[in-house]
Order: sequence, then C-alpha cells, then structure tokens
Amino acid sequence: MSSGKVLLGLLAGVAAGAALGILFAPDKGSSTRKNIAKKGSDYADELGEKFNNFIDSLSEKGEAAKKEASNMMDKGKQKMDDMMGAADAKL
Repeated sequence: MSSGKVLLGLLAGVAAGAALGILFAPDKGSSTRKNIAKKGSDYADELGEKFNNFIDSLSEKGEAAKKEASNMMDKGKQKMDDMMGAADAKL
C-alpha cells in the first residue's frame, strides 16, 4: 500500500471522527472545540513524528546504497588494475 493512500485514509478517518465527535458531544461547544483542537494537535504531532522517521529511514537507506556503490566501484577498479597488470605482464 502506498504511503499516499495511507495518509489519505488517515486524514479521512480524522475528519470523520471529528464530525462524529461534534455531533454527539455531551459537552458545551467551547469545551468540545478545545478537545478537538487538542486531538488535532496530537494527530499532527504523531504524523510529524512518523514523517520524520520515514525521512530518517530514507536517509539511512540512501547512505547504505551510496556505500555499497562505492564498494562496488572500488572492486571494479581493483579488477581493472589486475587485468591491466596481467596484460602488461604478457607484453
């Protein structure tokens, strides 16, 4: 499942929950608005934390790929040097 679909589902769930919360709220309007604002803030903080973890994960994977590419390049250079040395020895 793509992260876009997950994010869209999360936002739809938050919107539906907020709407139902307003409709069935036993508290006064001002109290309900404060609760909604707090929940919205909590969801935003959680979403921000998950986004940061996702970015960190991508960064780590990028660094690992960069290191692997560098290792492969070094091995390729070594093989090329070995082949050149063997070719020079035959001449």
